[in-house]
Amino acid sequence: MRFAAIADVHGNHLALQAVIADIRAQDIDEIVNLGDMASGPLDARRTMDALMALDAVHVLGNHDRHLIDRSPEKMGSWDRPAHAQLDARHLDWLRAVPPTQVYRDRVFLCHATPQSDEVYWLETVLPDGTVRMSSLEAIEAAAEGITQPLILCAHTHLARAVRLRDGRLVVNPGSVGSPGYRDIHPFPHVIEAGSPDARYAILEWIGDDWRVTFRHVPYDHEAMAALARRNGQPELAAALATGWIR
Repeated sequence: MRFAAIADVHGNHLALQAVIADIRAQDIDEIVNLGDMASGPLDARRTMDALMALDAVHVLGNHDRHLIDRSPEKMGSWDRPAHAQLDARHLDWLRAVPPTQVYRDRVFLCHATPQSDEVYWLETVLPDGTVRMSSLEAIEAAAEGITQPLILCAHTHLARAVRLRDGRLVVNPGSVGSPGYRDIHPFPHVIEAGSPDARYAILEWIGDDWRVTFRHVPYDHEAMAALARRNGQPELAAALATGWIR
């Protein structure tokens, strides 16, 4: 069993194209998508068209939910411009995507945690804005009741794998399209991946265990940084250009 996990495309269609091409070059046919597909000041329409045409298993992210559960005037700065680009067919497709799924009986899929699409799982934000790895006890508590040996999550855009004490593996594949962002919840902080590459993960069952390979894929990130600048998002433009918030 071998498949690819993608997440947090955030309207970056060029990063998505590069990742899909790399997945095919690895001779992988099966893909799971962990959500946050379109929201961002980039190209939501082209991204959604590509994802809807992709033979993949999808779960809904918090930003995907924001596109369908509120009016545009109540949307955030990343959701509103994406919503303006999308048609009813895109939104109807999102409405049919579940918040969690079990893939091939052995893999649990969610966007953030099994209980919430907005709570960080493998990372914790301290009151001073420091982002650190969550404690093993906290990670295991959120995984309670999940019986699958492999658990995939996303949301923080940071690639990470954590082995639980009972042998289960929790993996965040990193972000395809957004290597950095600023947030205020639960405390003001920034997330920075440190390079502009598009990210995803390959998961493979070998022998009696799961193995994970994190892939960093170069693409024309300067073109997407220029688009973010034109759309009035200089911090995202910096992240797309460098992997750092500046």
